[in-house]
Amino acid sequence: MATDVSALQEELREDPYPLYRVLRESGRAHWSELPRGWLIPHHSDVVAVLRDPRLGVDRRVRSDSRCPHDRASILDKQHDQTLFFMDPPAHTRLRERVRHAFTPRRVEALRPRIQAIAEELLEAAASRGRLELIADFAYPLPVRVIAELLGIPADDLPLLRRWSDDLAVLLVEPFKDEDADARCEASLTEMRTYFEAVFSERRSAPRDDLVSELVGAEPADALDDDELFGLVSLVLVAGHETTTNLIGNSVLALLRNPEARRFLAVDPSRTADAVDELLRFESPVQVAQRIALEDCEVAGQRVRRGDRLYPLLGSANRDPEAFPEPDRLDFRRGEVRHVAFGSGRHFCLGAALARLEGAVALETLMRRLPSFKADFEKPVWRQRLVLRGLETLPLRF
Repeated sequence: MATDVSALQEELREDPYPLYRVLRESGRAHWSELPRGWLIPHHSDVVAVLRDPRLGVDRRVRSDSRCPHDRASILDKQHDQTLFFMDPPAHTRLRERVRHAFTPRRVEALRPRIQAIAEELLEAAASRGRLELIADFAYPLPVRVIAELLGIPADDLPLLRRWSDDLAVLLVEPFKDEDADARCEASLTEMRTYFEAVFSERRSAPRDDLVSELVGAEPADALDDDELFGLVSLVLVAGHETTTNLIGNSVLALLRNPEARRFLAVDPSRTADAVDELLRFESPVQVAQRIALEDCEVAGQRVRRGDRLYPLLGSANRDPEAFPEPDRLDFRRGEVRHVAFGSGRHFCLGAALARLEGAVALETLMRRLPSFKADFEKPVWRQRLVLRGLETLPLRF
């Protein structure tokens, strides 16, 4: 196992599962100076941490010098206005404002549009005879869906991608290059200016989209621009980032596991059920974060108010105590109680949409391009640790 930071980062990007195994076998909670917090690797403990009301996400709760306060900036303000880092009652109020857009019924109504976009993207690939899965399919499918849901024109998608890439790093990644903060601040400023204009336009001329619903609330329930921007920016980032990773990671898993691929090829109707096993096997989000709101015991360890805990979702989903033969991709497992979408009050709002998009993407790919093969020697993973996904995945057929 690597010891220096850069080597450890590379090891975790390429294959984090050996390290997770070591952590599970050596204890239930491990203090790490690298993220300055407690690593929680076991499935049962991860679920308990995610559901524990004594553990929150508001990073302004501090203890001592082990978790020094970050400097105040536009970046800190964005953290504090995002649902990821809000505890009740603010979290409950804002989550309720967007929850209705992601109910199973509303999501299912999007199926025809998701299917049409998938068919369009793969038709273009078929005419070229090649497919760079991430750039040509796994990214544009969910980002177009979420942009249409928000009412953002297709011409602005390149801007949204740049902004959301920077915002994703700001919100969840523990390690950043030296220029990351400057890029994030510039993107946030541009993004804020853009969406404030959208909010103003929707107030005067509402449309049939989520932004219009959010800005058109009755005065008693009205959101200010800070709250609106926090919600819309989160929907934008979370609405496509993890689904892009889900699609890319799933296709790579199928390439590496021909028996599982044959299973879906023989019975495509099982694709929707297979998505949960794929989410378990290669989780798009590897790590969550919680902060102790009081002194308490967690995973057999006394923690102090303000201590940070890192439930390792990727490790929990490969825990043999929860999943027999966890390193095997097995579409016959039945119900898969993974934690790829988290658990408790911060359970992913867009889980139903991500599942549907993943299922449609895989079914359409295997039907339209059934002979797809890897056109690379080694997969290229993105320079991220929390959000696990591929930079590129070139295919031939």
